[in-house]
Amino acid sequence: MGVFASTDDPVSTGHEQVVFCQDKQSGLKAIIGIYSTALGPALGGTRFYPYADEADALADVLDLSRGMAYKNALAGLDLGGGKAVIWGDPDQLKSEALLRAYGRFVESLNGRYYTACDVGTYVADMDVIARETRFVTGRSVEHGGAGDSSVLTAWGVFQGMRAAAEHVWGSPTLAGRRVGVAGLGKVGKYLTAHLLDDGAEVVATDVAPRAREWVRTTHPQVTLVDDTAALVASDIDVYAPCALGGALNDETVAVLRARVVAGAANNQLAHPGIEKVLADRGILYAPDYVVNAGGVIQVADEIEGFNFERAKLRATRIFDTTREILRLADDEGVPPAVAADRLAERRMADVGRLRAIHLR
Repeated sequence: MGVFASTDDPVSTGHEQVVFCQDKQSGLKAIIGIYSTALGPALGGTRFYPYADEADALADVLDLSRGMAYKNALAGLDLGGGKAVIWGDPDQLKSEALLRAYGRFVESLNGRYYTACDVGTYVADMDVIARETRFVTGRSVEHGGAGDSSVLTAWGVFQGMRAAAEHVWGSPTLAGRRVGVAGLGKVGKYLTAHLLDDGAEVVATDVAPRAREWVRTTHPQVTLVDDTAALVASDIDVYAPCALGGALNDETVAVLRARVVAGAANNQLAHPGIEKVLADRGILYAPDYVVNAGGVIQVADEIEGFNFERAKLRATRIFDTTREILRLADDEGVPPAVAADRLAERRMADVGRLRAIHLR
């Protein structure tokens, strides 16, 4: 087992460090991306996904780790941005040996990176990884952890959606609005419950038959449509992408009928400039890394000894952060995504520079 490549190339990627990891016996191939430690150790989940090739895996980890730096900055956390991907099908490849091998690589970074759950990894996996490293969050309650971070991710998205609704319709509620949820997995199922409790009408879709059956059984009042394309083109007020990234591309935005986009998926903007297309069409985009920060708030709280009520209170403040960003965007005449980036970059620069003040 050994690191077969490690690069410091801030010129080309903006990242402080990108580490390629491999353990041939367990089948582990992983990439850890550390975008910034200006505010503190990098924190971000580990995604276990069957990428088409290494280039796709690398592109994803670079995008995700950068997004985590901005997310953690705007969440008010003293943490930098990092992310990891394990390349492979978790249903076929995941094993104790592989997860523990991965944990060894995390430990080798000596606290520069804390890992947590993401697509394809779960609380039980974090407990296994933690047998090899101290630098893991999102562990089970039985092991002193925060448990399922999807709980506060969904709560934060709901708060961001409420702020967007207030900005567009004058009231911080989704009551009477038709919300389209794309993805009924970890976060989507909790978000759906919050929306229904608030009086919203929910239209949803998911590629997994099990998820579709779950919503039929648990929330029969939810309308299911065949796929995301049908959902996007339907008569909805709010679109909530809650699956993988790149949901807002040229084709989707051209037919989208919603007035608001606010969802849990990371990296929703398929390419630079799509935020302006949304604005030109009169669609308010609540930046994904702002509204979906509840999960990282939850697992970050675990580092100092987890307290759910404290974490939930901080996640509830996503409403205020989203409101501030939307106001700033109007004042400066820029899309909300640009306003959010400026706020995050300002905090990373203003607070990060304090590390140059050396204490004895």
